[in-house]
This record gives sequence, C-alpha cells and structure tokens, in this order.
Amino acid sequence: QVQLVESGGGLVQAGGSLRLSCAASGSIFRLNLMGWYRQAPGKQRELVASITSGGRTNYADSVKGRFTISRDNAKNTVYLQMNSLKPEDTAVYYCNFEQTYVQYWGQGTQVTVSE
Repeated sequence: QVQLVESGGGLVQAGGSLRLSCAASGSIFRLNLMGWYRQAPGKQRELVASITSGGRTNYADSVKGRFTISRDNAKNTVYLQMNSLKPEDTAVYYCNFEQTYVQYWGQGTQVTVSE
C-alpha cells in the first residue's frame, strides 16, 4: 500500500503562482510514475503533468510553459509549480502515484484562480 499526502493549493488571482506538493509513503518501488490530475466542476478528471522516477515529464497542452513538475526521489515527493495561473485552472488537483500497474490517489486539494 502507498499513502499520499498533498499540500499547497488555495486561492490566487489570475497571473499568480502556487506550488503543490505530494509525499508518498509506504511500500514504494524504485520504478514508479507520479503525477497530478485535476477535475473541474462538471468535467472529467484530466492529466495535468506526470514524471517518471527517471525524470521524464509529460504535460497537458493547456499547461505547457506555465506549469513545471519535479520530484525528489529521496523524499518520494512530487511538486507542481504553477505559474501564470488562469481562471480555467480552477479545479481540485489530485496527486497520482503508479507502480506495478496499480494507481493510488491523494485526497485532492482545491486550487481557485480568481479573475
């Protein structure tokens, strides 16, 4: 089992920045994938960004150039630096951890971007 604890999020004005963190604990293997998804009201959950344990990243087109995902393997922690935030980035952001084809989810953290 893997447990995920998220932090960060909150309310910010358009153009501002926020950083999300997610720490994983439990039975963690060397090879894994960590990432962030988000879900806005009335919409499906979508991938925001992901990063492999080797550092390979993947971003949704809507956040490329504004968001940066990174990780600290020693701490089993993934970060999402969000810059130039837009109102359409408003959503609940979920940390995701995957290893051996099993996915784990964080509890979610609200990000609200005002006009």
